[in-house]
Amino acid sequence: MNFIASINPVAFNLFGRPIYWYGILIASAVLIGMYLAMDYAKKLDYDPELIIDFCLLAIPVSIVCARIYYVAFEWDVYKDHPVDVFKIWEGGIAIYGAVIGGVIAAIIFSKWRKVPFQDILDMCTPSLILGQCIGRWGNFFNQEAYGYAITNPKWQWFPAAVFIEANQQWHMATFFYESMWDLIVFIILMLYRKKRKASGEIFVLYLILYSCGRVVIEGLRTDSLYWGPFRVSQVLSGLLIIFGLIWFAFIRRKKINQN
Repeated sequence: MNFIASINPVAFNLFGRPIYWYGILIASAVLIGMYLAMDYAKKLDYDPELIIDFCLLAIPVSIVCARIYYVAFEWDVYKDHPVDVFKIWEGGIAIYGAVIGGVIAAIIFSKWRKVPFQDILDMCTPSLILGQCIGRWGNFFNQEAYGYAITNPKWQWFPAAVFIEANQQWHMATFFYESMWDLIVFIILMLYRKKRKASGEIFVLYLILYSCGRVVIEGLRTDSLYWGPFRVSQVLSGLLIIFGLIWFAFIRRKKINQN
């Protein structure tokens, strides 16, 4: 317990400014992800530097969309202090918003550079889920994205649960559950890359698999965004599973018809 409670979200200070573990993890995930995407781009006979150009567009667009998504469903918190909308360093972004931003960036980039839209998605998707896997550990250092309280002492140990210093209670370590699910999805996608039969399959498989895990784990969290009585991420995950299955079937049927 003492180890968990003593975790400091600040890794070190640089020129008097705190450098947070969350930022370090995200930056590391971006660099690793770029390497993976560039390597796969090369295997698909694209110039690897294409990925760098895409990231220069996708990263800022994704951050903006992730913030807009979060603020939209937490507007009651911001409506009286609209300036706080821009204080992204205080927290408040959503992964589904980032994914939407990435898709928008891919649409723009595909038209700009004349690269198939679905190929861009496939090249970057394994990097995306790996980034989510790594990024969830930022929630560990920030002591956030946890679940319901655990009162049974038999389950008060990490990683089954995490001790939250703010309320001096053990909670479900939902950030860890999702990180491990993301790792499983990453491994599946990396293995599936060799068996890809049509452009777009990897991204659609990501939508289906990630959403299957998220729809369950989201129900255990205490900090969900709500749309009326519904958890936004659960509803969206359910819709994405259905949409993904339909899209995957469409891609496969189209490929069969072409052959």
